[in-house]
Amino acid sequence: MMTQSQINAFGLQFISHHNEHLDQYNSILKALEGGCTWVQLRMKDASEDEVARTGEKLVPICKEYGAVLIIDDHVEVCKQIGADGVHLGKNDMDPQEAREILGKTKIIGGTCNTFADISRIHSQVDYIGLGPFRYTTTKEKLSPVIGLDGYRDIIWKCREKGINTPIVAIGGIVEADIADILESGPNGIAVSGLIMNAADPVAKTTEIVKMIRQKTTWA
Repeated sequence: MMTQSQINAFGLQFISHHNEHLDQYNSILKALEGGCTWVQLRMKDASEDEVARTGEKLVPICKEYGAVLIIDDHVEVCKQIGADGVHLGKNDMDPQEAREILGKTKIIGGTCNTFADISRIHSQVDYIGLGPFRYTTTKEKLSPVIGLDGYRDIIWKCREKGINTPIVAIGGIVEADIADILESGPNGIAVSGLIMNAADPVAKTTEIVKMIRQKTTWA
């Protein structure tokens, strides 16, 4: 179960990536400098050793910034380096198995695309990444896009069934989408390119954090 401080960090999640200007490590550093307090290290094409080396450098820095550090996919790396938790895709390790490895105190997130997905895993995870909102180039195997109407429909079904697991919108989100997405029901948003491709990633992160705080009580 997430602590109150972790919940307070929930509004904006930054998912690391790389481009010609920033590598994985420095992309997260820029987000932290801009005020993001929840980051995910996502290195899809890297070896487990590479993920661990980068994660080990990030653990003390994230603690310094008071930020949550989530490792994408690599459950054993999360345990090894003492990260705050892990995010599991639909084709990754079963959340229950990850819980047995990581124990009760680590955060486990899971990717979902439909209400059926949420129904299957909501009791086993601490939060859900629901998407994609629209087409995104950061995912090679993209599930059907959801859009605003999809978020409204899925979250209404969750409330109807008493499912209260926090939901983060993800996938191709741009700045103009943020207010509408949060009004459609998700508790927060996750972005990558919106920050990575900005002329000033630090300033852009600060701007997004401020915008989310004005729209939700979760940030």
